[in-house]
Amino acid sequence: SVDVITGLIKSNIPTRISFKVSSKTDSRTILDQSGGEQLLGMGDMLYMAPGIAHLTRVHGAFVEDSEIIRVVNHLKEHSSPNYLDGILNPKSEPIGEKDSGHSSDELDPLFDEAVQIVTSTRRASISSLQRRMRIGYNRAARIIEDMESSGIVSSMNSAGNRDVLAPEPIEPDDN
Repeated sequence: SVDVITGLIKSNIPTRISFKVSSKTDSRTILDQSGGEQLLGMGDMLYMAPGIAHLTRVHGAFVEDSEIIRVVNHLKEHSSPNYLDGILNPKSEPIGEKDSGHSSDELDPLFDEAVQIVTSTRRASISSLQRRMRIGYNRAARIIEDMESSGIVSSMNSAGNRDVLAPEPIEPDDN
């Protein structure tokens, strides 16, 4: 159905595979052309690679669960595991931190002030920090990224906004 396979989904998944469908309309929804309605079933499919306009007819093999279990048991009995050290013993440095050019030990001197502003205004945006703190875009962006890695703000949602996860600051009583 066009409601299920939207244009957005089709544009983001360039490879197409169609098994037997009931009508030309269903085939056109999946492949942008007819042909899927003529397939035989039982693993018979049409494959369209990205950038190639013609369809390739292929057959996918059906493998029962019992066969998969037998293969896995055979591999367990006749071979030893090959562990990847990078996965078993990860480096202490989180992924991506090396690329950012700074470590968590090097927080910006204005970080605490920025956290105070974000938690009190409940607005976590780079432009807001730029205006309130009179700093440049790159510095404000780095501070927001540090807040995200510290769990103070969320990552950007689909609209480009961030939620403030940290509670509002508690005002001291002047009694």
